[in-house]
Amino acid sequence: MSQRPRYPQELRERAIRLVREHRSEYASEWATITSIAGKLGIGPEALRLWLRRDEVDQRRRPGLTSDERQRLRDLERENRELRRANEILKAASAFFARELDPRLPTR
Repeated sequence: MSQRPRYPQELRERAIRLVREHRSEYASEWATITSIAGKLGIGPEALRLWLRRDEVDQRRRPGLTSDERQRLRDLERENRELRRANEILKAASAFFARELDPRLPTR
């Protein structure tokens, strides 16, 4: 199950936009982030992570985009389910092979 985001997407987008718009008014990006985060009532580290994730999604920074990360999670989940199903089928196959083979003693 996915968790509901703590902050609405609109707030995230607004915070990112504000940091980009006001970056030139501060001595550093971190100073901009802490100021904007304080004004919006969010944690500066959360805002910094949103900025980095947005940079990756915009292909300004290397890494997996949000869509690629979701696709990877989905594929890994499917892989786990298929491995589990495969183990169940192997166990069932071995069980029925023992049941149907007259040469093997039954339990």
